[in-house]
Amino acid sequence: MLQLTAQIVLAVMSLSILVCTYRAVKGPTMSDRIVALDTIGINLIGFTGVIMVSQGTIAYSEVMLVLAILAFLGSVALAKFIEGGVVLDRDRD
Repeated sequence: MLQLTAQIVLAVMSLSILVCTYRAVKGPTMSDRIVALDTIGINLIGFTGVIMVSQGTIAYSEVMLVLAILAFLGSVALAKFIEGGVVLDRDRD
């Protein structure tokens, strides 16, 4: 039963990633694209978590942590880019 549920959840999450990819490519605004990329990152973290549960292991927990850090840093960098057009401020005056 757990394996069937995990496969259904993985299929739904795959569909969600596909829809978010479409929004990231065709999004009318930059904000839509950023939200779509952030949602893809969250879905990848959940995808990895479901795989961990279905396999009964914690071997992918570091992968989830790295995906979370990369998704967070990407969201912050893109939000900062929208705000000022620059990701790294070299002039702190």
